[in-house]
Order: sequence, then structure tokens, then C-alpha cells
Amino acid sequence: QVQLVESGGGLVQAGGSLRLSCVASGRFLRGMYMGWYRQAPGKQRELVATVSNIGRTNYADSVKGRFTISRDNAKNTVWLQMNSLKPEDTAVYYCNAQYGVWEYWGLGTQVTVSS
Repeated sequence: QVQLVESGGGLVQAGGSLRLSCVASGRFLRGMYMGWYRQAPGKQRELVATVSNIGRTNYADSVKGRFTISRDNAKNTVWLQMNSLKPEDTAVYYCNAQYGVWEYWGLGTQVTVSS
């Protein structure tokens, strides 16, 4: 089994920065397709950013240019660097891992951006 644990969420003022971390256990990240998703109350979960097993990245238009996803397979860790945060970024952020037909989710970490 694979377990994902997110950390780094918190309260920040608009324009500030946060870095989220996702640490995997049970399997090395090598070969996994990793992503960050977010969900605000009453809204659907949406894709924020992904990074493939070979390092290719993809971002939602709403965060492009402000967020950066990265990974270090040796540390079994994926990060989401969030800069120039806006109140509309407020949500629970979830780490996601895909490996073949298998998919895993973390429990989420709260990010709150005040105006």
C-alpha cells in the first residue's frame, strides 16, 4: 500500500507564499504520476498541477505562473510552491499519486488566504 501525507498548509495574507509537501511511504515515487488537487466547500475537486514520472509538468490556468510543482524521488517527496496567493486559492489541497491502474490520495491540508 501507498500512504501520502501532506503538510505545509496554513493561513497567509494575499500576496504571500506557502510550500506544501507530500511524502509517500510504502513505495518509491519513481514511476508514479503525481498531482496536487484542491477543493473548496461546496465546489468540485479540481486539478492544480501534475508532474509525470519523467518530470513533465502541467498546471491549471488559474495557477500558471504562480505555482510550481516539483519532485525528488530519492526523498519520496513532492512539493507545491505557491506564490502570489489569492483569496480564491483558499481550499483543502490534496496530494494524488497514480501508478498503473492504482490511485492514492492524501487526507489533505488546509490553505486559507486572507484579503
